[in-house]
Formats: sequence, structure tokens, C-alpha cells
Amino acid sequence: MERQHISSGTEWEAEVGYSRAVRVGDRIEVSGTTATDEDGAVVGVDDPYAQATQAIENVESALVEAGATLDEVVRTRVFVTDIDCYEAVGRAHREAFGDVGPATSMYEIERLVDPDLLVEIEAVAIRE
Repeated sequence: MERQHISSGTEWEAEVGYSRAVRVGDRIEVSGTTATDEDGAVVGVDDPYAQATQAIENVESALVEAGATLDEVVRTRVFVTDIDCYEAVGRAHREAFGDVGPATSMYEIERLVDPDLLVEIEAVAIRE
């Protein structure tokens, strides 16, 4: 099967050796995605809702480049540095995925690569 690599162009991809997303056949796997803008600056410092919203927009951009949409997401994994923020992060997730209702998990983790980052989101989509 053909393998399509999606890049966001960040320095991290080359440094760590990964792709923003990979499509093989009808399956698209989106790497852990944070709330950064096109220049790599963190969006929504101290605001878990804004960070979750931006992370999901970044996931969506990778999916679109791979030929898919948020409507085709079947699984998300959400990592937060403070589980007490679950309502704000959950609200952003619900607003983005609405009736799609992907299987999901939310995990509290100690930290992310930048101390200003509060949320990281992975996604899996199936494109038929």
C-alpha cells in the first residue's frame, strides 16, 4: 500500500523523526498535536479550552491534507497536564466532533515539551 506522509514543517519533525500524520490506505493517523500557530508559537497560554480548540484545528489541517475531515475521525486521545481542566477541554472536543462521537480517552500527564502547553491531541480517521 502507498504511504503518504503529511508534514507541518516544524523543526520537531526532522529532529525527532516523525510525520504530523501518515495515511496508509483508508487509515490516517495524526500524531500528538498541540496548540501552536503557523510560526510555532503557543496559542492560548493558560487557557485549556483555547489550546484544545487550536490543537483540533491543527489536527483538522493534517486530515484535510490527507484527504479526510473531522467527520471521519474514529478515535482521539487527549493528553492534559491538569485533569481538572477536563470540562474546558471536553467542551472544545464536543464542539469539534459533535455527532461524530469518536472513541476517546483523556489522560493526565506530568508535562509536555513546552511548559506553556496544556493539551495534546492524537486522532485516527478512516477515509472510505
